[in-house]
Amino acid sequence: MERLYLWLDLGSLALPLIFSFHPKIKFYKLWPSVLPGILAMAIVFIPWDIYFTANGFWGFNPDYLTGIEWFGLPMEEWLFFFCIPYACLFTHHVLSSLIQWWPLNQKRTNWVYVLLVTALVIGLWYGFEQWYTASAFLYALLILGLTQNTAPQILPSFFMSYVVILVPFFIVNGVLTGTGLSEAVVWYNDTQNFGVRFGTIPLEDTVYNLGMLLTVALVGHHIQKRFSAH
Repeated sequence: MERLYLWLDLGSLALPLIFSFHPKIKFYKLWPSVLPGILAMAIVFIPWDIYFTANGFWGFNPDYLTGIEWFGLPMEEWLFFFCIPYACLFTHHVLSSLIQWWPLNQKRTNWVYVLLVTALVIGLWYGFEQWYTASAFLYALLILGLTQNTAPQILPSFFMSYVVILVPFFIVNGVLTGTGLSEAVVWYNDTQNFGVRFGTIPLEDTVYNLGMLLTVALVGHHIQKRFSAH
């Protein structure tokens, strides 16, 4: 199991990267918008990760790592913020290309948005004293609000594809948090979250992931819109 985290990163990226050049997918043509979106997300999330790791809100099991670190974060964790969003946005693109009609129209999406925001506000109220809960829920609220106000048209397909993306997310993140392992690759200080888990995955991880991916999608949308205007 040595270097397991690295293999999970690379394994998650491999097929999406290869099929980015498929003539029917051509995801590489979206790189000018997707890659800056990933970079913008990383600028927010990596310092967040560094701070939380330094303060013991979560950490990493050295038995599954290469031992290479930058600013207190394992190399594998740096790669996570590039490999996983790329794979997820690739999935989103493929689904959007294949599915011509989404069950969620803009009106239904608005209801999903209201319900999701309500749930996040309630969660933030009850988890305000837990650092991971408060920060993940607050960031998700901010990025959802920004998207609803500047690019609501991306939310129907994003919400639908996110449900599909949760399947590989639960597989990869399940392994990272200890499913099938004697010890977790990534451990959490449960005093800083609700302590509610889906299997081995903290509830907050699903909200954290939503905020991460929506950031990439939103930034990419605005960059692509700017390109189209010229």
